[in-house]
Amino acid sequence: MSNQNTKNYFSSDFKLGILGGGQLGKMLLYETRKFDIHTKVLEKANDAPSKIACDEFIIGDLMNFDDVYNFGKKVDVLTIEIENVNLDALEKLETEGLKVYPPTKTLRTIQNKARQKLFYVDHNIPTAPFNRFAYTSEIKDSIENGGLQFPFVWKAAQFGYDGQGVKVVRTIADLEGLPNGECIAEEMIPFKNELAVIVVRNPNGDVVTYPVVEMEFHPEANQVEYVICPARIDAKVAQKATEIALQVSKKMNHIGILAVEMFQTEDDQIIINEVAPRPHNSGHYSIEASYTNQFEQHIRAILNLPLGSTESKVAGIMVNLVGAEGYTGDVVYENMENILKLEGVTPHIYGKKQTRPFRKMGHVTIVNKDISVARSIAQQVKETIKVISK
Repeated sequence: MSNQNTKNYFSSDFKLGILGGGQLGKMLLYETRKFDIHTKVLEKANDAPSKIACDEFIIGDLMNFDDVYNFGKKVDVLTIEIENVNLDALEKLETEGLKVYPPTKTLRTIQNKARQKLFYVDHNIPTAPFNRFAYTSEIKDSIENGGLQFPFVWKAAQFGYDGQGVKVVRTIADLEGLPNGECIAEEMIPFKNELAVIVVRNPNGDVVTYPVVEMEFHPEANQVEYVICPARIDAKVAQKATEIALQVSKKMNHIGILAVEMFQTEDDQIIINEVAPRPHNSGHYSIEASYTNQFEQHIRAILNLPLGSTESKVAGIMVNLVGAEGYTGDVVYENMENILKLEGVTPHIYGKKQTRPFRKMGHVTIVNKDISVARSIAQQVKETIKVISK
């Protein structure tokens, strides 16, 4: 499209392509609707959450070269809501002049966890020591030869998400049943906090960061239970976390949103865990709590528009709604009216009709001027609402 100034994104024939049709895509589409930007989504599941919110829904496989390439030929800017996409197709589209954000080169670094870790080492970005293995089966040899000590964290190099593809290994038995592919074994760092910073950059080079958030984890599921903004940490620690996140974003030449997950160690060092080049669970609180939510910000960034304020209007806490254990099938949200009675509570239901244990089905935001009040209401929400099946 020639002479593409910002005037013709809105109510025009400009087309934004999104690879992936999950809940992140659905929440991005709330914002494109707000701006009346025409959207096309590529996704293989016909009942995906994004289907109801986009202008055109194309059925296709995100890992298939032709599906991604042909989709990209029909849009003006292409973005993602999930990292697991065919990068060769994106690269070809880029060489043919399509704007792809985040850039393929950034995605290549991030998509493979071993490559991502090597990037940190090469750029002197603090991260936990690790070993890389072509196959999970090689880990046993390494343990027997004294090369690897328990406990460590096993991570699949590719296609892990939401607690899948990550496991704490304390004994040989813990390796049973893990996929036998490329992986890393990461030293377990004792930490007192898991933090995240969202960095946003547009092609002009404008950069903003959101306040540092703190994540409270579910002990068994390895999934975030609460995201708390602002993090209840010392200002110096928050500043260090923000500086490291900015450094990562700059060195990765990232465009769009980059969620940087970090550990705060016992002695207040900050080390990188991993990054996600898209809107992220750690930014969902922003829909209710921030002047500009992370999804609107991603749209602003990839279209090279001015970036919005990342300040919070109020303290925000997010609770993930995940499928209860022991329930698989048509979803039922129990006690929804009870949480709606609570002050500052907004549920977001993603539109997945089928629940299963620990599947992300939605989230609830709790806002309040006082973070400790928000936290106790969040606890109530967590204990009240149940995601079960008929």
